[in-house]
Amino acid sequence: MKRTTLAAIALAVTAGLGLTGCAGAAGPSEQPAANGKTKLTVSVWNYEGTPEFKALFDGYEAANPTVDIEPVDILADDYPQKVTTMLAGGDTTDVLTMKNVIDYSRYANNGQLQEINSVVDKVGKDNLAGLDAFSMDGKYFAAPYRQDFWLLYYNKDLFKAAGIEEPKDLTWEKYTEIAKKLTTEAGGKKVYGTYHHIWRSVVQAIAAAQNGADQNSGDYGFMEDQYNTALDLQKVGATLDFGTAKSQKTSYRTMFETGQAAMMPMGTWYTAGILQAKKDGKTAVNWGLAPMPQKNDDGKVTTFGSPTAFAVNKNASNSDEAKKFIEWAAGEQGAKAISKIGVVPALQNDSITAEYFKLDGMPTDELSKKAFTPDTTELEMPVSDKSAATDKILNQEHDLIMVGERSVTDGIAEMGKRVTSEVLGK
Repeated sequence: MKRTTLAAIALAVTAGLGLTGCAGAAGPSEQPAANGKTKLTVSVWNYEGTPEFKALFDGYEAANPTVDIEPVDILADDYPQKVTTMLAGGDTTDVLTMKNVIDYSRYANNGQLQEINSVVDKVGKDNLAGLDAFSMDGKYFAAPYRQDFWLLYYNKDLFKAAGIEEPKDLTWEKYTEIAKKLTTEAGGKKVYGTYHHIWRSVVQAIAAAQNGADQNSGDYGFMEDQYNTALDLQKVGATLDFGTAKSQKTSYRTMFETGQAAMMPMGTWYTAGILQAKKDGKTAVNWGLAPMPQKNDDGKVTTFGSPTAFAVNKNASNSDEAKKFIEWAAGEQGAKAISKIGVVPALQNDSITAEYFKLDGMPTDELSKKAFTPDTTELEMPVSDKSAATDKILNQEHDLIMVGERSVTDGIAEMGKRVTSEVLGK
């Protein structure tokens, strides 16, 4: 069907409403659309630029011809606040996309989502990567349909030109050494050995994952080595400095796709983007994948990631259809639909992985395939009612460390002081 999205601006009428502790009873009875079909509304962000939504919606409609899906399209940067406002105002959108587990935890604890244990049971708890993030004392209020995790993208041609072997079994020490060797400048063109984007997770989440640490703990000494690594690369010019990247709003895609960076730690979501760029002739980069560099050289790969999930609004107009959609999207058919466009599904098995690497333009070497099988994928941020407040503080202090306004030691100490006082109330 030709999709029409609901303008997010129409939601502004609820902006003055405060959060409520519970959204009340389940919404009104199922309502058919004017054409006799059930109209299922689903909140999304940046619909035109996020092809997984169209793939899922088209696939579900093809399998369920009595259903029309209408996206509620919201600007990506505004998404968390808009959904919060919608729920506070009693909005009846059926399915809500959970962009991150921090927002999910808040909505679930507020009683604004419906329990969907029956859906999770039908898909299979053992089959869904990232499902544990949505367990609230054994109850599930959302089911993941995709599971992104971080790995290393690299430019094969730049490695070959420098006479450097493919980046397998890297420690952070070896990674730093290679990044410095790959950094060149000729004819006024700088090629960085790597690129670290400005998100705090590039340093903090990987440090937490590889040290088995808790970002809500108030104790952040485990971040010291990772910050020293990031700042060392920046100091010697092996990566674009943080201040420039932030002030110029540097695109990580541009850095890698134009050959300005030989390596780049980034999430699996970027795979779909670079495949499309190659298809459209917008980049000629010869790329590959490798596991995330590690703290130790014990052969085990630990990384971090975050699932994306669908939930049923407590006030949904079409609760039963919403649950059917989530079961389909999180299940095998939904997994195949998004695998075809380069998105990593939460449902993981050998057949789906095999199909993923059949994608046109996907690197098929053994190292790239190994990158897709990390031993451990920790959550990017813990599921907790404290995570949102902690995240804000850690972001602020991260920026100050990376631009040199605080030393690593002082910045880490300030993080601990503020989280302990402002979040943990100690």
